[in-house]
Amino acid sequence: MRLEANVFWIPSIFFFIVAPVYAFLTEWNEWVGITALLLTGGMFIMIGLYFKMLEKRHGQRPEDNEEAHISELAGAQGVYAPWSWWPLVIGLGSALAFVAMAVGWWIMVPAVIVGTVGLVGWVFEFSTGRHAH
Repeated sequence: MRLEANVFWIPSIFFFIVAPVYAFLTEWNEWVGITALLLTGGMFIMIGLYFKMLEKRHGQRPEDNEEAHISELAGAQGVYAPWSWWPLVIGLGSALAFVAMAVGWWIMVPAVIVGTVGLVGWVFEFSTGRHAH
């Protein structure tokens, strides 16, 4: 995870260096750009910190080791919901949300309801029913 963390740390440094330069070049008159650059740097730091925490929690992975063999990565890579219909419901809610932006904002109410039902169903899919743990 060290590589992934560095992928996000390096741009954060760039944005924090560019923000004062941008402020100086605009003579501190353009506050939206300064704020956007600082917030973008902050978001990169948050993701980098998350990857650092994952590195501490899980340790070194085979792809982080220069001497690792391909066979060390064999096996299950995660838990995936078999034949789940909930992503389709979330996609329907997202499609309704995009239609709401084009047609009318009143459509956003059913879009949020359908999206929330789909998200809750997908999150709790392994809590009930046939695949409960």
